[in-house]
Parts: sequence; structure tokens; C-alpha cells
Amino acid sequence: MSEPPPPGLYIVATPIGNLGDLSPRAVAVLGGCGLILAEDKRITARLLAHAGISVPMRTYNDHSDAADRAAVVARLGQEAVALVSDAGTPLISDPGYKLVREARAAGHEVFTVPGPCAAVAALTLAGLPTDRFLFLGFLPPKDKARAEAIAEVAAIRASLVLYESGPRLGASLAALAAGLGDREAAVARELTKLHEECVTGTLSQLAERYAETAPRGEIVLVVGPPAAAAAPTDGDLDEALREAMANGESPSRAAATVAHRFGIKRKLVYDRALQVAK
Repeated sequence: MSEPPPPGLYIVATPIGNLGDLSPRAVAVLGGCGLILAEDKRITARLLAHAGISVPMRTYNDHSDAADRAAVVARLGQEAVALVSDAGTPLISDPGYKLVREARAAGHEVFTVPGPCAAVAALTLAGLPTDRFLFLGFLPPKDKARAEAIAEVAAIRASLVLYESGPRLGASLAALAAGLGDREAAVARELTKLHEECVTGTLSQLAERYAETAPRGEIVLVVGPPAAAAAPTDGDLDEALREAMANGESPSRAAATVAHRFGIKRKLVYDRALQVAK
């Protein structure tokens, strides 16, 4: 029998569908710890049975309070405690960050056992830019709050990753199209499972596809970044420079202001600022 892991809190990623994705290290940690904190013990029990693991479990979810966290933290100095969610990486649109924070504040070790994450898995399938992305979790269910949340991120130059349910998918896609414009997007569903699929198209195309038929299973949306703004013309630069200098800015300061406004390098604007100043 292998040695149990050192005392501390272990954040353990679990499969998002295919049980074969449970890593050997995750099996070793879960099998050797003294307690497993599960979002839903019934779901985690099936995973443990598959891996041949028998360890006591306690529920830890959105309803857990300060007393629940204190009871867990009190055990971390003597034994290893593992935190799992129903699927994927804990803390990613799941409870847990308060427990991590309090464990660290009490001086205990916190370890990560990385593995599956639906958001990252969807990014790998979508064929959209991945150099910058923003995870948004779930959009608000009500129309006004949802539109406001979308407006907050409309100008961010990054791909957007969201979780959604089947019944809300069509409405969310339509709201995204209205708030972001008709960007390229992907709907990834049932990742790593038998019926995994990733459907791509524009937001309006996808909204039409799912308007009447709600797909089953867990869903991740990936929305591409906004299109690059058109480069300003010489006339645009001259007009902006005149406006800045009319407000009392020096050619140097006006060049900096206009360069920031159009997202271009200051040295490309400075010579024009000198000419306009004449």
C-alpha cells in the first residue's frame, strides 16, 4: 500500500464524462486521503466505485457555511482532505475558493491535482483564438441582467467561454448575437462522452439552430473576439489631432492622446501632429 498523501487540502479534478480521464495521481490522492468533500455525494460515489476507492465523504457545496469550513480546516493539520466537484476542476464555476482561502490563512498546505476542465476542453475544439480568453461562467437568466452582463464584455478583445443549459441555449445565443454582433462561435456539448459534438457557425446561425430544439447534456459556448477595428485614415488622425490641440494639448501630448484612442504607436502619430500644429 502506498503512503497516504501529506496533510493538507487537495483540489482534485475529476472526469467531465469519460471515467478514463481520472488521472493515476487523482486515484492515489483520493484513495489515500482521510476525507473527500463532494458537491454531490451520490455522483462522487459512482466515481469512487469505478476507481475501487472507499473513503468517507462529506458534502461541500454552495450551501456550506463558515462552520462547515472551520470543521474542515481543523482537520487539515493531521490528514489529507480532498475537494472534488461533480465533474471537472473544482472552483471553476463551483464552490471552494473560500475554503482554499481559509486553509491558507490557517497555515495549511493546499495542493492541486489538475485534470479535466470543460471550459478548456471546449476551447481546444472550437477553432477560435485561444491566446486570450475570458471565462464568464453562466449568464444571468433574466433578460435585462443578461444583456447588461454581455454589454460589460462586448469590447474585450478575447474569446469568451460560457457554460449554459440546453433549455436556455437558444435565448442566450440570441442575446449574445444582439449584444456582441454576429461573431464566430461554437457550441460544445457532452464533452468526452459518447455523443460529444462541437457545432460551429455565427451566433445568429447557432441561435436559429437551437431556437426550437433544446439539446441535452452539459454545454459550453465559445465566442470569438470582436473583429479588429479598421485602421484610421490620415484624415481621421488629422481631425483628432486638431481637436486635441484645440483643447490646449501640445503636439506631443496630442500625439499620445490620439495614439491611445486609435490603438496605434505614438511615434506614428507624432510627425503628423507637428504638421497639423503648423
